[in-house]
Amino acid sequence: MSPDIQITVEGTPNPNAAKFVLNRKVPSEGSASYFDAPSAQGTILAARLFEVDGVRALLIIDNFITVTKVDEFEWSNLVDTLMDTIKEALHLLDEA
Repeated sequence: MSPDIQITVEGTPNPNAAKFVLNRKVPSEGSASYFDAPSAQGTILAARLFEVDGVRALLIIDNFITVTKVDEFEWSNLVDTLMDTIKEALHLLDEA
């Protein structure tokens, strides 16, 4: 089992996007962008994140995930759910 995953959240110039920075690399090939749930099929992390209401797009690079939300949702209602979802998906990837 890998050490605990730590995540910090940083703002971006886009108020509808936030950068979730991990203390480890995200297991993926290079960088990946996802603009809807169908484009994320077959990728555990991206597919799980699109299950969270309010997620519009994802950019996954190295040790961070930039999540873009739809306008109607507030970050205060999304951050904890997104962090839990990231941790759960990465634990599943570690066990695979």
